[in-house]
This record gives sequence, C-alpha cells and structure tokens, in this order.
Amino acid sequence: MSLFTPNTTPIFLKEDSTTSWQITRLKELHEQASGKVKDEIAREITLASYGEVGEKNIAFELKNSGMPMCIIHDLHLQHEDLTAQIDYVVVTRKLVFFIECKNLYGNIDIDNQGNFVRSYLWNGRTVKEGIYSPITQNQRHLEVYRQLRLARTTNPIKRLGLQNNFDNFYKSVVVLANPKTVLNAKYAKKEVKDRVIRADQLITYIKEKNKKSKEAASSEKAMQAWAERILALHQPLPGDYSQKYETLIAGNTAATPAPPRQTKATAVATKKLAVEESAANPHTVTSPQNDQLVAKLKAYRLATSRAEQVQAYVVFNDRKLADLITQKPQTLAALQQISGFGPVKAEKYGPGILAILNPTEALNRPAPGKHSPPSWSPTQLIGEKITHQSFGTGTVKSVSRHEIIIKFPMTARSFDFPAAFDTTMWLSNPALQKQVEALIKAASPRSDEA
Repeated sequence: MSLFTPNTTPIFLKEDSTTSWQITRLKELHEQASGKVKDEIAREITLASYGEVGEKNIAFELKNSGMPMCIIHDLHLQHEDLTAQIDYVVVTRKLVFFIECKNLYGNIDIDNQGNFVRSYLWNGRTVKEGIYSPITQNQRHLEVYRQLRLARTTNPIKRLGLQNNFDNFYKSVVVLANPKTVLNAKYAKKEVKDRVIRADQLITYIKEKNKKSKEAASSEKAMQAWAERILALHQPLPGDYSQKYETLIAGNTAATPAPPRQTKATAVATKKLAVEESAANPHTVTSPQNDQLVAKLKAYRLATSRAEQVQAYVVFNDRKLADLITQKPQTLAALQQISGFGPVKAEKYGPGILAILNPTEALNRPAPGKHSPPSWSPTQLIGEKITHQSFGTGTVKSVSRHEIIIKFPMTARSFDFPAAFDTTMWLSNPALQKQVEALIKAASPRSDEA
C-alpha cells in the first residue's frame, strides 16, 4: 500500500538564509563601533532579528502543512539591472506561491485605496504611520522572475505560453508573521484582501488556491523538477548590508590620529570623511529626491552597459552608486575622490553621471555642437511628464539609445528616441525639451546621409 500512498512531507530545497550570517556579522561590528554608528548597528540587529523570527514562523507552518510541496527559502534573482529577494517560494503540484514575509510590530489597516497603515503604542500614545505596500513589493519580485524566465525562453511557442498563462500558475501573497498583529482589511478591495493573510492562515490559503485552480495537477516528480528549475536561477548576493558599517568604522578609526594640517588634500579628506559619517543617517539615501536619483543612475548604468555589452557593475556597482548619492560630486575631480572612479573611468562615465547628479548645471551649459557628444544624459528624462498628441499626458519610465517608454494612464507605449519628440510629443520641462531638440538636430545630418 505504501507504494501508492502520496508523499505528504514538504521538501526544503533551500532552507538556509543570509539573515543569520548578517546578524552574526553585525554583532561583531557592534563590538567594534562607537557613538552613532553603534546605535545604527544595534537598530539593524533588532530589525534583522525580528525578520528572522517571522521567517521561522512561516517555516514552521510550511513544515507542518501535511501536503506535498517544495520550498525555497531566501531566493535571490537578478535580471539585467533588476534584482529581487523572495522570502519563500512554495511549489505545489498546481501552483507556485511567492511569499513576502512581514513580521510587523503593531496592527495593520488597509484602506479602500490599498494603502497600508500601521498603528502601535509608543510612550503611552498611539502612533500611526504609512508603510510601503508589501503587495507592490512582492509583485515587483514576481515581475523580475517573469522577465528572467522570458529572457531564457528561446522557443517562441513556449515564450508565448509563458506570457499568456503566467498569472494562472504564479501567485503573490503577503504573510503577516507576527501572531499578535491584528489585520483590519474590511475596507480593502477584494484583490487586496486576497493577497494579505496571517501566518496561521497560510496552509489553508495554499490548499484553497490549489483546489480552485483549473490547471492539471503535475506528478510529484514534475513538481520537484519545477522547483529545481526555479532554484537554478538563484544568484548569491555579492555583498551585504553590513559593508557600509565596516566602511564607517574604518573611517572613524582612521580619523582618530593627530589634528589635520590646513592643506588642500586634508580638506578633501575631511570632507570625504564627513560624508561617510553622514551615511549612517538612514534618511540620507531614502529621501524621495535621492530615490529619483537612484532610478536615473541605474537607468544610465543599464543603458551604458547594454551599449558596451558588459555587465552593469562594470560601469559602477551598487556600493559606488550609494557613494554617488551620498557625496553628489559636481566635478570630474570630485568624482575621482570616490573609490573606484579613477581618471579613465571618470573621464568615460563622468559626464553622464554628473549631468544626472547636477541637472541644473547641465541644463545651463551650451547645446552640444554637431560633432560633440551631449553634456547631459537622456536618463534625466526618467520621471518627467510629457504630452503626446494622441495618448495625452504620460510619464517617462525608461530611456535607452534608441527607445523611450512612456507610461500613460491606460497603457505604456514605446517610441523611437529621440525622433518621436520631433513629431508627436513634447516635454513639460522646457529646458529638457531644448536638450532633446538639440540632440535631434545633431543627429539629423547623419540620418540624411543614410
């Protein structure tokens, strides 16, 4: 009889996580740090430990599910310039669930617009604060996986099937792992309610979704093969979030010796150290203005790497990106003060980077001549408003050497760049419109010759 008894033991294909290692490393750094940096590391340890407890709560539920499934913990994906970290991927005989774990302190309210509001007691009073939607966050992770799969699927029939049936097989769900959290979603829309659950509801949720699915159930062997194909996409992280504290501690240690002499070199070093110390402030890099700069720098990095047919990190990696946002160099000389930007690299990529970091200065420069490259970067257009003669007002989502993608209220459209600005649409920002017109004018003689 045992030969015909279905397996009900979940299989963990990957159970380890980088979180435990990070916590251990942060504790080591905490012993070495002092002052503000020590406080920041203590805060990171608390948050990481809290998240680790939440993930263990979910692991307990999955291990005791009593149903066949394959589980991948802490999956890291990378596709071109996009990355995703998925807490859990659960593969069943019908469906795949991408699980975002949230071990939040306090209670959660979701309104009819899909906004998440957390409330908790602090010093005898109730504090309410909005939090970034974990539904949106997890959906972006799922999109990275979809793009990665499409990029690796060369068979046109299989590719079409993946595009048309993706949502039938892959499900996104947010799990609130803190058993004390009260979830109030009575005003939330149905599609939002269906994606946010408590940890003790997870197994029931998975079973119900499988029962409602119209897809044919695969064999357990096929289920495991499916999960192993997903795991094969895992990319271990090249670095970790403790590195910034290592840099800060090293900077503080180097700053201890005798008082600096009043020289130009010392002034530069002092200014750089002050910037490194300010990086401990969590608000420095996460302000809305800096978020826009990060998006524009990443878009520039992606476009440049594609043009040169190299990996994105060759242009500059994420650590150098953080240094660019923190220090915001205004000249090539200042750019060379950032580790990794030598004279050759600064000369090669500097103009585009500086144009993004200092858009006002870039726009005040004279328009490029016929044979000279533009002193600004088209990535400055990302986030800008445009008006199209047919589709109305939209927002620039991405720009490459020959293509620009605009998001309109009802759709997203791709246009030839910069030619589309010569006939069908224009920018709301007059200064940027002039730069695009100059780019069109500079390119037009070459197109006439062709």
